[in-house]
Amino acid sequence: MTVQEPPGAASDHTPGGHTVELGRDRPIRLDCGVELTSVTVAYQTYGRLNADRSNAILMCHALTGDHYVADPHPITGKPGWWSEVVGPGLVFDTDRFFIICSNVLGGCMGTTGPKDVNPATGKPWGQTFPVITIGDMVQVQARLLDHLGIGQLFCVVGGSMGGMQVLDWCASYPERVFAAIPIATAARHSAQNIAFHEVGRQAIIADPDWMGGNYLDHGIRPHRGLAVARMAAHITYLSETALHRKFGRNLQDRDVVSYGFGADFQVESYLRHQGSTFVDRFDANSYLYITRAMDYFDLAAEHGGQLANAFRGTRTRFCVVSFSSDWLFPTQESRAVVHALNAVAANVSFVEIQTDKGHDAFLLDEPEFHATLTGFLEGAAEHRGLGRREGGAS
Repeated sequence: MTVQEPPGAASDHTPGGHTVELGRDRPIRLDCGVELTSVTVAYQTYGRLNADRSNAILMCHALTGDHYVADPHPITGKPGWWSEVVGPGLVFDTDRFFIICSNVLGGCMGTTGPKDVNPATGKPWGQTFPVITIGDMVQVQARLLDHLGIGQLFCVVGGSMGGMQVLDWCASYPERVFAAIPIATAARHSAQNIAFHEVGRQAIIADPDWMGGNYLDHGIRPHRGLAVARMAAHITYLSETALHRKFGRNLQDRDVVSYGFGADFQVESYLRHQGSTFVDRFDANSYLYITRAMDYFDLAAEHGGQLANAFRGTRTRFCVVSFSSDWLFPTQESRAVVHALNAVAANVSFVEIQTDKGHDAFLLDEPEFHATLTGFLEGAAEHRGLGRREGGAS
């Protein structure tokens, strides 16, 4: 995949991406009141920025994602999380658009987070890292775009927590977003989702190796608690139909049950594998901080209790997408966003994709979903003056 940095945008380069330090000239004030004077941001770009800098698309990753959108992950070696739709000639055509994705604030793949060293102490931040919000993540992304010399995005797109960032972008920086695609998301985290997050956090905190969040000082990690947190969360990303289709009640490497507590069933083995591989690439404290940021997200509460107020006067073009079998962020959450946009006469289209793949459908091969993205991008590009894709929309 070709990586092209915008002309005149100086930054340090690391294998598979770029890093830049932000905040030294103007501190980054977080919603909790803490000011950060140095934030390192790791990001990846694909394609080339055009002469008038009008073809930039910001991709916002989900809770356990990162900036490796279309490149192999440096730890797991697996393909990028959206490699099926980002690339030359694909939905997000890198021959046409300039794609940017950064690891979020609080992350663990190069952007400043709790596992990094606090310059004031010379030790990892751990639990002394300030509590962050979705708005803080978006503010850092906006600073990154300032660094890259990009005033307005052609489009901002993301699913799940990435969709929360999309909505916050449209509320906080409406003049900088021409088009927006919030996918499988909500304008606030539900009580059910907060509850699932709390189960995961308590699994981590209960691990003896968590050490009050200072595990890195002791050269250990709460891998058991983090694995359980991942297992519980992963169940919410799938639908019951998808789980039954893939595993049913099939036994794992045996013909009869063991009458014990090993992984008798294939679904148990699958979840254990998900948990054990996750701990190799993710930091436990980052999991605590990022899930908390999602819990705190409530766009209506930030605008007088009326979600429509968050979008009043917006000129952004919206395409809101949900999936019929997604019970983590059900369609009703997307409809609430659409109704708020309708209340302020925004330009909005809405699609519910019929699928049995659950919340993770936005990361999987869903032809109707991909066709929806292509059609919306084509129409927005024409209104933006970017012209039509060579050969027309596919």
